[in-house]
Amino acid sequence: MTSSDKKLSQLNTLIELSSLINSTLDTGEIRKRAITAATRLMDAEAGSLLLVDRDSGELFFEETVGKKATEVKKIRLKKGEGIAGWVVEKGEPVIIKNVQNDTRFFKEADKRSEFLTKNMICAPLKSKDKILGVLEAINKKNGPFNNEDMEVFNALANQVATAVENAYLYQELKETFYEFTEALADTIEKRDPYTGGHTKRVMTYSAGIGEYLGLSGKDIENLKLASILHDIGKIAVRDNVLLKEGRLTPEETDYINQHPVHGAEIIKHIKQLKDVMPGVKWHHEKYDGSGYPDHLKNGEIPLIARIIAVADTFDAMTSDRPYRKALSHEDALNELRKYAGTQFDKETINAFLMAYKEKGAA
Repeated sequence: MTSSDKKLSQLNTLIELSSLINSTLDTGEIRKRAITAATRLMDAEAGSLLLVDRDSGELFFEETVGKKATEVKKIRLKKGEGIAGWVVEKGEPVIIKNVQNDTRFFKEADKRSEFLTKNMICAPLKSKDKILGVLEAINKKNGPFNNEDMEVFNALANQVATAVENAYLYQELKETFYEFTEALADTIEKRDPYTGGHTKRVMTYSAGIGEYLGLSGKDIENLKLASILHDIGKIAVRDNVLLKEGRLTPEETDYINQHPVHGAEIIKHIKQLKDVMPGVKWHHEKYDGSGYPDHLKNGEIPLIARIIAVADTFDAMTSDRPYRKALSHEDALNELRKYAGTQFDKETINAFLMAYKEKGAA
């Protein structure tokens, strides 16, 4: 292959890989794709991605290779330490033709990974005026790294930096949204002194059930949000009913039983929560059709609602209420077993029992 053919091939590969890297906002997926891109583009044996800790300024191995990659990930480098630290400090890319003889090389990484680094090419991940980390390709398979490699590798590093920065911004927005929804749920809980911590426990139980049912990461996220917001409709319930000591009258029961409808009405205005709404609206439905507000039964009840129903009921049974004392956890578990297949979906109950056995109460 001529030099021009090689460069054209690299550029085509760069375009393909850059598009792949920037097609996701999942930080874990970006890291994996960045390593794959670095090794493939440079025809290298391995690659590493080191990121700058935004609090301490230290570098840490976010993604690497080797039989003991987990051990390598425990390493943290100060600015200027190791070749990667030098790249961050100087803000410049570098090619090292004989790594073992370079005084900057941090040998502990090879020692821990049981991998021999012979040569490498490193480029900083730059976003505006910040350096987010370092991308490395290690041990070129054919010949040494050269200036043409550096040109295309720098371009890849810039694409990775953009993807990492976008993922950071997305993560911050998502965390802000979660914090807001949790603050909203806490505000509602503060109206009722008997439900302190209820929302977080229901979220924990629901997530445990979802994991045992094999839900995807996205479905688990929706489940968590729905469990946080499941009682948001209580904001529309009058205090004299919500805080009443003693049992409710039938009229008061019908009134408070509308809170799932109110909750669904509130969140339907946020299109990003369309997959969350079923958990909010139908978490009081029962498997035999005796629940509310729509008397759904069997497979009519969305899975997200069936899961929250179990989590919500268990926490309600094991919490003190104005009209009764809390059940023990063992008694509450027996109640769930008793009503599996009538009030609750059997598969969901079994998943909760397994999650509880492994992790215990929240």
